[in-house]
Amino acid sequence: MVDVNYLAILAAAVVSMIIGSLWYGPLFGKVWMRLSGVTMESIDKAKARSMGKTYLLAFIGSLVTACVLSRFISSGISVVFLLWLGFIAPIYLASVLWEGKPWKLWLLNNAYYLVTLLAMALVIRAWV
Repeated sequence: MVDVNYLAILAAAVVSMIIGSLWYGPLFGKVWMRLSGVTMESIDKAKARSMGKTYLLAFIGSLVTACVLSRFISSGISVVFLLWLGFIAPIYLASVLWEGKPWKLWLLNNAYYLVTLLAMALVIRAWV
């Protein structure tokens, strides 16, 4: 078992949130909105409900991901790609196959998860 470095996990979770806000904000936000059918009106409604709670839950999810990733880091960074390929990419395939979402949305979201997982792994690896 790998020793858990809680500071590295926290840093990796913060990196995940930064990448997410850039990816779904200035970098690809408009493309994501168009492909997923999200409107500015629905975003404004979500903000009014409680974005703080949404971001808190997303951050907790990032902490869990970072903690699990920390268990695999001793096997090398390439295992992160395999985890993405074996679990994330196929699971999100259902959104295309069963929900009728566009392939471009699948590609955009999966590229985000791959970039984020690799960045989180690099942060954790740097502290191990």
